[in-house]
Order: sequence, then structure tokens, then C-alpha cells
Amino acid sequence: MEKGNVKALLPIGVFLVLYLGLGVLFEYGMGIPMGFYNIPIVVIFLVALLVACVQNRKLPFDDKLAVMGRGIGDKTIVTMALIFMAAGIFVGTVGRDSAESVAYLMLSVIPAEFSVLVLFVVSCFVSLAMGTSVGTITLITPIAVAVSAASGFDLPLCVASVMGGAMFGDNLSFISDTTIAACQGQGCQMKDKFRENFKIAVPAALATLAIILALSLGSDINGTVSHDYDLIQLVPYLIVLVGGIVGVNVFVVLLLGILSGSLIMVATGATAATDLLASMGSGAAGMFETTMVAVLVSAICALIREYGGFTALLNGIKSLFKSKKGGQLGMGLLVGAMDIATANNTVAIVIANPIAADMAETYDISRRKTASILDTFSCVFQGIIPYGAQMLVAISAAAELGYAVSAFQIIPFLFYPFLLLASSLVFIFLVPDKRGRESEKA
Repeated sequence: MEKGNVKALLPIGVFLVLYLGLGVLFEYGMGIPMGFYNIPIVVIFLVALLVACVQNRKLPFDDKLAVMGRGIGDKTIVTMALIFMAAGIFVGTVGRDSAESVAYLMLSVIPAEFSVLVLFVVSCFVSLAMGTSVGTITLITPIAVAVSAASGFDLPLCVASVMGGAMFGDNLSFISDTTIAACQGQGCQMKDKFRENFKIAVPAALATLAIILALSLGSDINGTVSHDYDLIQLVPYLIVLVGGIVGVNVFVVLLLGILSGSLIMVATGATAATDLLASMGSGAAGMFETTMVAVLVSAICALIREYGGFTALLNGIKSLFKSKKGGQLGMGLLVGAMDIATANNTVAIVIANPIAADMAETYDISRRKTASILDTFSCVFQGIIPYGAQMLVAISAAAELGYAVSAFQIIPFLFYPFLLLASSLVFIFLVPDKRGRESEKA
């Protein structure tokens, strides 16, 4: 077994201590409103990166730069950054009026008490079709913000419902990066992994709907849901929603939304032609912090991997679990730890794949079950960590529309990820994996 280096994990510890420590100090110690939201997360990640660069002095700094460059240049990171930029431009183009028009149309057709439930369901279908939780959150969060403002529902509840639905589709979609990574890494068919995931995810989704419905019916809706809206301003969002549901590529969907939004906003006089580019620029700038986090995290993780930090973590988890059920839980914790460290569920799966495959051989766990565990647990952790792309995109999208909400206001309402974890544990400990590794080979 390759020996790892536990000290290489220090940058992760530094980040968590600084971010969580300062957040608690600001929010609860000093009583600063939106204390966690006021923490410059890019600066904290830069400190963690500095710690990673100072470590392992045997490796020349130029070589460290090369390692970071390879991490930043990963296809997943590049794709994520481009989605961030495109989504920011879309939000900047259509602005608040378009999102509010969508919300008011929804609220005029659907009783106000069901509006949060609809946000969850729509997010489930869009993410399932598009295969991206980040893309779904960037598209639907502006609608959630407008629904909150129009109906009176708490903004954290609305945003969390969108995030939960987005993680549902991310976990199940055939075209999701996580599905592709898990299935390729474990050598199983996507349809088999889908069937395994479906029976775990659907109970969690139904339980989430029940909770949202109970909260919705018990809420005192103070805001009005009757408001004028411009039907033509619905077109950009209808394009991206329909495009997402039918499975159009997220970049194509966003491009169509930007083009249609530009034409409509200028034609209706909502935005002057001379101000359109400035609006696009402002929207893209609103995603700067989120993009920089993705870049910095990829650089830090590349150095940690180079120093042997991930190997040490994987070896430690593997040594703790002996039984088949324990092995499955170990896989879940393994990919969860990788996700906490990388803040990227696809990268977490890629890192965890080799050791998980070895554990599957040792404990006679089927390939489909292994792929399902990796994808499900990575989505659970990715859906709740306060510095993950999904959370940061949701917060950024809300802020771009003039509404401030923090991760720690949203987390208590993330019903789906927590219920997905509970459902996963039930299937690990109470519903055994009847078909093992050998039966798959037969």
C-alpha cells in the first residue's frame, strides 16, 4: 500500500478553521448581521493555498506552479468556470424584471401555498434533463428569489428547495458528470446505476415534498401574489426551462437565453441598447468570486494530491472498515471526505474511484452499488457544504438580484440532501446488496 502524508492535509484544516471560526466569531461572537456572508472566502482560500505552497520544500516552486496548472486546467474546472460566466451574463441580461414576471405567472396559476413545492419539482426535472446542479441553480434561483419576494416565503427556504431539487437531478441524470465519472470508474452500465440510485433518491424526494408541503400549508403568507407581469419577459426563462427539460446542452440553453433576453429587454425598452453590454458585464462580474473559488480549490487539491495527502486519507478510511456493510459506509465517507476537501463532487468521485474499486473487490460489493454509493454520498455532501459551488452560485445569484442570504441560513432547509443521506443509510444497513462482484462477472 502506498504510504501517504497526513501533513499534506494541513491546507484543508487551515481553511476550515479560518472560515468556520471567523464565521462563528462574526455571526455569534460579534453579532455582525450576515457574518458568514461577509467573510472573503477567496482570501481564506488564498491563505490555504499559501500554506500548501510552503509545504514540501523539496519540490521547487516552479514545479508546484506546474502541478497547480494541471489541476486548474482540468476539464471539469474549465467547464464549471464557463458555466459560471454564462449564467452570470444571463442573469445580468434578463435582470430582476424577467425573473419576477416568471414568479408572478407561477403564482397567478398555482395557489401561493404551493409555490415552494413547485420550485423543488421544477428544479428536479430541469437538473435531471440538463445533468448539472450548478446550471439548474443558476437558472432557477432568480425565480426562487422573486417567488420569495412576491409570496412572503422565507428566502432561505425557497433557495434551499431549488438546491435540493438540483441535487436530485445531478444524482440521477444520465448526462451528469458525476454519473459518468462513477460508472466509468467502476465499470458499470449507467442504466444499472440509475436503477440503484432511483430507489434511494425517490423516497428522499417524496419525503422532502411532504415536509415542504407541511411547512407551506402552515405558513402565514403576508405578501401579495397578485401583480402585473409582462408575458414577453417570460420568454428567456421559458426557453431555458424547456431547453433544460428536453435535455439541451447547458451552454446552448444559456446562449439562447442570453440572445432572447437581449432582444426582448431592448425591444421592450426595459434596458437601453447602450446599457446592455454593461448589464452583461455586471452579471459576469457577479460570478467572479465563485469562479475564483473553483480555480483556487483545484490548485490547492492538486498540491495536496501531489504531496500524498489524499493517499493518507484514503488509507485511513480503508483501515477502519472490515465488514461488507462497513465497507459500503466507508465508501460513502471516503467520497464525502474527498468532497469536503475538494468542494467538487465530480472530482471527489474521480479521486475516490480507484480505492473504492479495491474496496468493492475486498468486500464483494457490486459495481452498480459502488457507483451508486459514490454518486449519492458525493451529492449529499456537495449539497450541504457552505463553500461548495452549488451553495456559492445560489448565494451569488440571489445577491446579483439584490438579496443577501448566507449559507448557514440555507443549510437548515436543505431537506433533500439530509433525507438522501438517511435513505442511503437505510439501504446500506437494512436492504443488503444481494448481487455481489462475482455475480456480475458471471
